[in-house]
Formats: sequence, structure tokens, C-alpha cells
Amino acid sequence: MSLHKRHTAESLFACFEELEILYKNHMHPPVFTVEESKQLRGTLHGAHTKNLFLRDKKKRFWLLTVSESQSVDLKTLKRYLGASGSLSFGSAEYLENYLGVLPGCVTPYSVINDATGTVTMLLDSELLKTDPINAHPLQNDMTVAVSPSDLLRFLEEQGHTPHMIDFAELT
Repeated sequence: MSLHKRHTAESLFACFEELEILYKNHMHPPVFTVEESKQLRGTLHGAHTKNLFLRDKKKRFWLLTVSESQSVDLKTLKRYLGASGSLSFGSAEYLENYLGVLPGCVTPYSVINDATGTVTMLLDSELLKTDPINAHPLQNDMTVAVSPSDLLRFLEEQGHTPHMIDFAELT
């Protein structure tokens, strides 16, 4: 059960329009993994994302958005974040409660559903060097492309200014 009204792709696009965020939406069959996305996307230009919904023992939550090719070492990230206990993937129930999406639909745009500010947004700084950035718009049968500056502006407008991570510096 969701804690609040869940946004849809349509209401997300309405938010983009209100914020004057230029976007291009691409329809495709549903994809659940980076590998499926690679097979279906064809020639979609730009960076493609991998999104991880994470939690620690104290039930602190993070949404990490990185380039699809970025490897993520959870033990190193745990130390960097100061997470308590092990850093693991948040359950489908927590994902739906806090970000309003189902597994396979995780996206930086899902912070629009985190009205309580429970989830901390983490963003790969390397990702912002490519324009556009492609991610699901709250459902996995579409991919929306926006500029890096518009992605940052969207996150800030939602009260989720991202904590930038340079994975090259994590050791």
C-alpha cells in the first residue's frame, strides 16, 4: 500500500511541462534489466541509466542513479555512505511505499513520489557528462531523454538535490 497518491508517467510529463523541461519520450516493450534495455533500445542516443534502490540496517534509504556501464561495489559504497550494517537492495514493498514504482521501473524520476523525503538521491557525477540522459518515466515501457541540467533541476524541484558521487574516487 502506498503512503500517498502515486504519480504516473502522464503526471510526470505534466510536471516537466510546468518546469519547462524539454524531453523526448520513446515507447518500447517493457524492460526489466539493463541487458533487456540494451537489446531493445536500438539507436537511442545519450547516456542510459542503472538505478538501485538501497537500504541499510537502520532502514535508511538511497536511490542511486549511475551510467548503465558503471560497476557498483556495495561494500565500498556502504563505507562511503556510512551505512549501518550491510547495504542491500530495498524490498519491493519499500520501493512501492517510498518511490511509488514497481521493481523494474526504478528511475531518478521516482523521487516525485517521495513526499516524505525518506529517500536520499545519489547521482553518478560521470553520468552528467553525457547529453541526453535516458531513464524510465515511472514505468518500464518507455524511456524519456532529458538534458543533464534538466534532470538536476527536476530533482532539486522535488526536494531531492542529489548527492554527487565520483566513482573513480571511491576505493
